[in-house]
Amino acid sequence: MTAGDPVGSHHPGVGLGTIAREWGRIGCIGFGGPPAHIALLRGLCVEREGWLSPDEFEDGIAATNLLPGPASTQLAILCAWRLRGPAGALVGGLCFIVPGLVVILGLSVLFFAPHAPLWIRGVSAGAGAAVPAVALQASIGLMPGSWRRAGAAVPARARWVAYFTLGAVSAATLGPWLVLVLVACGVLEATVRAPRRPRASPGRTAMLPIGTVPVLAMGGLAALAWVALKVGLFSYGGGFVIIPMMQHDAVHTYHWMTAGQFLDAVALGQITPGPVVQTVAVVGYAASGIAGGLLAAFVAFAPSFAFIMVGGPRFDRLRTNTWAQGFLTGAGAASIGAIAGSTIPLGLALAHWWQAGVLAAAAVWLLVLRRGVVAALVGAALVGVVVAYAGLPLPA
Repeated sequence: MTAGDPVGSHHPGVGLGTIAREWGRIGCIGFGGPPAHIALLRGLCVEREGWLSPDEFEDGIAATNLLPGPASTQLAILCAWRLRGPAGALVGGLCFIVPGLVVILGLSVLFFAPHAPLWIRGVSAGAGAAVPAVALQASIGLMPGSWRRAGAAVPARARWVAYFTLGAVSAATLGPWLVLVLVACGVLEATVRAPRRPRASPGRTAMLPIGTVPVLAMGGLAALAWVALKVGLFSYGGGFVIIPMMQHDAVHTYHWMTAGQFLDAVALGQITPGPVVQTVAVVGYAASGIAGGLLAAFVAFAPSFAFIMVGGPRFDRLRTNTWAQGFLTGAGAASIGAIAGSTIPLGLALAHWWQAGVLAAAAVWLLVLRRGVVAALVGAALVGVVVAYAGLPLPA
């Protein structure tokens, strides 16, 4: 079966209940980000049940990596779509997302309580201090694949370095305007690579409107929806790019949270199961309680469902579309640079000397010893608890 085959014709016995159970299980145990999610989905759909062939699954990874938004979430939706069509995509996607969303909103209630217990404040200050190191590790981990995608030609690699640098500088300085830089880099690379034609290719006409969405000056739930929509539409290069995209909006533009609380939001997105993009739900909670968290999650994930259910049959063409490939190459390189650049404002958000020590230890753990993110954040959180009960200062 390919992406254009009749959906579900090869797997008539896979019911929606089975999809709900299995995708929900992955949503509950999917700690560790996209690599863990992909491994769990492969183990289920290819190795254990044989619902998809290895080639089909690899094609799904390649196709979803061409789309903006959380790639592992889109892969989960795509696998369910191939088994039971739109109904399967909806059930599978929701069951994959909801467990982590419930956990992260529950933790948000604790972390953002007006009079949070001392140990919660310690956990938040400790885990938040490790976040800049996590962001830097995420950027470094994404570099090799993006560098290979750019190609071996010297001009192509020079452009990659330029896009990366632009993304890094923009993340540190431009705040909400970063999204325009990402789109501009994508359009420039696509234009350079695309063959000369009298009219735009299908990939170009489909993607240009995304880059021409105006930046709106709004407040309240409309502003929250706009921030979440940017997260869902412009997360090129991995879910971690949402950090520089959201930080300025959440902290400086709309004042929904402090810089320290934003670090907490990122940490929560890392230590809970499911996609990192669920960090947007923490921002939504800070802006407008549980309703805001649910709204932000709905708006951020809606494009992923739309991309799969509307565009699924066209994925084969997307993968061979020169304009789409070029756009992802340019926007992806800028996004990776933006993740690296975000470490500067994230690091400046640390308020106390002991947090700098936690950050240094986390950097050694992640970048020198190459150990896991979840362990780094849990260890930093434990240090924060010890510091809190020792009477050292905590962020306000």
